[in-house]
Amino acid sequence: MKTFPHLAALAYCMAACSAAAAIQTEIIEYKDGDTLLEGFVAYDDAIAGPRPGVLLIHDWTGLQDYAKRRATMLAEMGYVAFCADIYGKGIRPTDPKECAVQAGTYKNDLPLLRRRVSLGLEQIRKLDRVEKDKVAAIGYCFGGTSVLELARSGAEVKGVVSFHGGLGTTMPAEEGKVKARILICHGADDPYVKPAEVDAFKDEMARAKAEMQFISYPGAVHSFTKKEAGNDPSKGNAYDEKSDKASWAAMKKFFDELFG
Repeated sequence: MKTFPHLAALAYCMAACSAAAAIQTEIIEYKDGDTLLEGFVAYDDAIAGPRPGVLLIHDWTGLQDYAKRRATMLAEMGYVAFCADIYGKGIRPTDPKECAVQAGTYKNDLPLLRRRVSLGLEQIRKLDRVEKDKVAAIGYCFGGTSVLELARSGAEVKGVVSFHGGLGTTMPAEEGKVKARILICHGADDPYVKPAEVDAFKDEMARAKAEMQFISYPGAVHSFTKKEAGNDPSKGNAYDEKSDKASWAAMKKFFDELFG
């Protein structure tokens, strides 16, 4: 039987392109009062019927390419991913000073931050493709801080995952109020999250009787999942491939446990 290797290669390429084309993305506008917010959703349209959803909260740069890329990765895993917009449409800072101002606005007003994150939760539950009772939330840096505030608020989410997020709060969790399971993926050498803050967080979760898993990655500093952070740990922010892959695998296992 005669074979045609080039035809086999073409068929493989077409199949791969078809699979990639199944991931769809959309922009969704919604509001907090008069403030217009612009979220981003990613899903695989080859999957029939509702499936678990993952709310994603961006880092201090706002809803930019990094958050959207992670949402697409979640969609490739079979979830519907919705990136909430905490800052507002068009507010996408690039300078670190601007980022600090924006993030600080919400960190210093936790009721406002919690409301913006909760609005994102409302939006993902409105999506027809999402199983309303199977929703989790993840966040990076500022977003990690944000999803922990969602958990502290007693929101009805299956679980939250914080990647190199701040752990402190001025509104600590009350005993019995935290309904979400919590996974913390933390850089052991993160200079911005001091050991005292880690200890205080663990004590807070213990007092609240929250179900929490804390993973600390040796040698990892802040932003260890973000290639854009560079590779110089001495700057306090740096990508660490090993910790990035390990934390993503930990999240996958966590979701398998949450969603069965």
